[in-house]
Amino acid sequence: MFFDRDGTLIEAPIVDGRPRAVRSVDDVTLARGARQVCGELEELGIPLFVVTNQPDVARGLTTQYVVEQIDTAVVQALRITDLAVSWADDDADPRRKPNPGLLLDLAAKYDLDLATSITVGDRWRDIEAGRRAGTKTVFIDRGYDEQQPEVVDLVVEHLDQALDWIREQLGV
Repeated sequence: MFFDRDGTLIEAPIVDGRPRAVRSVDDVTLARGARQVCGELEELGIPLFVVTNQPDVARGLTTQYVVEQIDTAVVQALRITDLAVSWADDDADPRRKPNPGLLLDLAAKYDLDLATSITVGDRWRDIEAGRRAGTKTVFIDRGYDEQQPEVVDLVVEHLDQALDWIREQLGV
């Protein structure tokens, strides 16, 4: 299981109809269903990964230290197996979503079968990265005023609404 961070596992502030990254560990609030879904999958032995773009560091809007504090809080709260970050602010970077580099790196590190994996996210970039990596995809449609994914396997409003489908796809 590959999850985006902001807007998927934790609530993201919305500015002008678009999500923004959380800027302080004190602002971390788990998204609806995150604890339930991650807890149930972790108990079933499913490895859980976070793949996240954090270009605000390159943009000078936050620091790597703050992002890593937030990452640590998410990993500990949801018992995440591992987390991969793209710091890039350039879509040409192979690790920046919608490119699949973060997923490919984790798949190689943990010897994962991407064809039997699922990527969950709240933005088109998340879904496209999952598709390019060869995973199934779940789009959490939060109604943002931005581009929507072109092709997705499942669309839900909240992560917990995808749990039965995820279990079915993973055969658990």
